[in-house]
Amino acid sequence: MSTPQQEVREALGMDGKRRSFNWLWLAPIIVIGGGIVFLQQEPQDPLVEYVTQPPERGDLQITVTATGTLQPTKQVEIGSEVSGIIENVFVDFNDKVTIGQTMAQLDTQTLEARLTSARASLQSAEATLAQAQATVVEADAKTRRSRDLSERDLLSLQTLEADEAASLRAAASVASAEAQVTAAAAALRESETLLAKAVINSPIDGIIISREVDPGQTMAASFQAPIMFIVAEDLSNMLLNLDIDEADIGQVREGQKATFRVDAYPRTEFTAEIISVRFNPLKVNNIVTYETVLSVSNPELLLRPGMTATAEILIEETEELLLVPNRSLRFLPPDERVAQLAAEGDNVWVLENGQPKPVPVTIGLTDGEFTEIKSGSLSDDAVLIIDIVREARSQLPGGGPFG
Repeated sequence: MSTPQQEVREALGMDGKRRSFNWLWLAPIIVIGGGIVFLQQEPQDPLVEYVTQPPERGDLQITVTATGTLQPTKQVEIGSEVSGIIENVFVDFNDKVTIGQTMAQLDTQTLEARLTSARASLQSAEATLAQAQATVVEADAKTRRSRDLSERDLLSLQTLEADEAASLRAAASVASAEAQVTAAAAALRESETLLAKAVINSPIDGIIISREVDPGQTMAASFQAPIMFIVAEDLSNMLLNLDIDEADIGQVREGQKATFRVDAYPRTEFTAEIISVRFNPLKVNNIVTYETVLSVSNPELLLRPGMTATAEILIEETEELLLVPNRSLRFLPPDERVAQLAAEGDNVWVLENGQPKPVPVTIGLTDGEFTEIKSGSLSDDAVLIIDIVREARSQLPGGGPFG
């Protein structure tokens, strides 16, 4: 039978066996409670460092970039209309020539023989004509005598009719002989022309940029005259033919200025001016472009036909604008709650008291790197945010409160 003291000790858990049991029961509760407290702790936000840049005042140039090739203002392909053997060539590459200057000559022996034959044919035709004309005179005289005798009944009607027919045949012979003379004269002129074309002369003032013949070479002129020389007009003025993309052609106009570079002189910038924007489309690999022709001054003859050029056409140029980098227009804060503060339309973000703040703006021209701010409350001394750099704060070691 227990005593009153023992009953009190058992009620308070002071008995040895009861005390051990109570601690085992409380241990899981302590562990679970500690975990709940750890999970309820919110992780700290990462440290955010902003990349900033002030807006600036400056000039803005809007350009269109395109590539093309340089060509002479006028280029003539010179060929031979006469077949034959090249006897002499009097010019070479890069030689300057003038109008009418002899550049080459074909062997003329065959052509001269044809010319002699044509002259003889003309002389023969003229002799035939003279003979026919004499026959007409004779036939007409005989016909007149026959009519006189017939009227006095001294000649039969049959004889008169025969004489009149002979007179008509003589007149026809004259007409035929005259036609033969005309044909022979034409053949003579043709032979003279062919002989003259055996001498190749320059049709323009210029420079020889291509020579395709040498002495002894045979020229065979048929339906198309074989090319012997290419002469370019004065190379101190040239043309630049650019292929402008269809997305940019609406901004291109005659009279606009351009600058360009060529691989031969990468540090030299040349100037040009648009003189023609062609309507005819050029389609290559489903890409549509439009040929645009620019006038180029080449006083030092540095530029040569066929050179590839990369040009920038000046579309518009403005001065003293408030400009912001395009990156600032694309920036958004990482915190979505803050990003939602931006107004509809275009915004830039400025740093105020260490926090991003949206500033609504109206944008204008852009060159792809900077954009004009036409209106808005953006000041010249604002601190624009263009990017962020994240650095995560240190975590508790071990990954938990007990590790």
